[in-house]
Amino acid sequence: MQVISPGVSKDTGKLNILRILPIIWPLAAIVGGAAGAAALVVILVILIWFCIFRSRSVSRTSETGSSDPSYQGKSSVELSFREAKRFSWEELAGATRNFVDQSLIGEGKFGAVYKGLLKDGMLVAVKKRSAAPTQEFVEEVRYLSSIQHRNIVALMGYCQENNQQILVYEYIPNGSVSIHLYGPSSSSREKLEFKHRLAIALGAAKGLAHLHSISPRLLHKDFKTSNVLVDENFIAKVADAGIRNFLGRFDVAGPSSQQEADAIFLAPEVKEFRQFSERSDVYSFGVFLLELVCGQEATESYSPESDQNLVEWVQNYHDFSSISSMVDKKLGNKFTIEGMEEFVQLIMRCIDASSELRPPMSYVVSELDRILEKEMNLTTGMGEGTPTVTLGSQLFRSLK
Repeated sequence: MQVISPGVSKDTGKLNILRILPIIWPLAAIVGGAAGAAALVVILVILIWFCIFRSRSVSRTSETGSSDPSYQGKSSVELSFREAKRFSWEELAGATRNFVDQSLIGEGKFGAVYKGLLKDGMLVAVKKRSAAPTQEFVEEVRYLSSIQHRNIVALMGYCQENNQQILVYEYIPNGSVSIHLYGPSSSSREKLEFKHRLAIALGAAKGLAHLHSISPRLLHKDFKTSNVLVDENFIAKVADAGIRNFLGRFDVAGPSSQQEADAIFLAPEVKEFRQFSERSDVYSFGVFLLELVCGQEATESYSPESDQNLVEWVQNYHDFSSISSMVDKKLGNKFTIEGMEEFVQLIMRCIDASSELRPPMSYVVSELDRILEKEMNLTTGMGEGTPTVTLGSQLFRSLK
């Protein structure tokens, strides 16, 4: 039974409802639309926050993929400072057998380097020097230990006791690339064929490019072949990033021969004006590439008849057909014309006397990636040549 309000007829009630509907419907739509829009805004805000948080988390732990923004120059990687591990003197003395000579594996700008074995079974490289403890040292360690990348030697922690400053790094078993290129023992020279060297160059380039991409940015300032280490799988890792920041001055005492070897990696503007920049690191990287392709130190003379070192000769030569004599004889004929040509051209761009003409490290990464991929496609497995492989004496014949 339908109930009609008193004084209102059935027809009249229907008429009133029909009159009200055009007014109620738009109001309902407006209210519903406003609520939906508000909900949409809340959802969008949540999505944007999640994307930003996710992007920063990925950036902090980025590795060596070619699509990584660190290498494309699209964004900076923000470091999240963490508390570096503080080792005790007793712990490190036990790991290095009280810093005996048998544990000594090298001498660097920071100081003596010892191989150590922690109680948990981890091998470490312990760098020690005499210096009073400072808060600046701790802050620099915190900054450098926050840099986590597959192609950078990780700084694990520090110690400031007994008037000693100590840095503790992960231990890289196969040593520096310089040992394998021109080490004193022939047995230490692993089979570094052209594709091996390209892979090492690419890994080192990714490590250096990452340093340039982080915020606050980090210039290496001491990039050289002996500071590129290789692990058990011959993956390249950049060492001693930021060591000059600890030292606090440009010149470091040491043997004159070592100073000369290090100076060859310094860009002209660094030698003359002490102006470090990303492009001065690129110059140093170019000298590293030159040693990779020559298999000898860049300080050496191009030939017995020449008074120019390798860098000076490459910067000044004009006859591309004669460059083949520069290529490491140990490479044999296991490389392609195209790959070697493009590699040498990249070297020349990196060691250009003008810093403005040198490419950024992101470009160097992409070029090395491209050259390596082409070299892999044009030849078979590591060490096996194909008919496309050409003798070094025939290199650059087609270049003008």
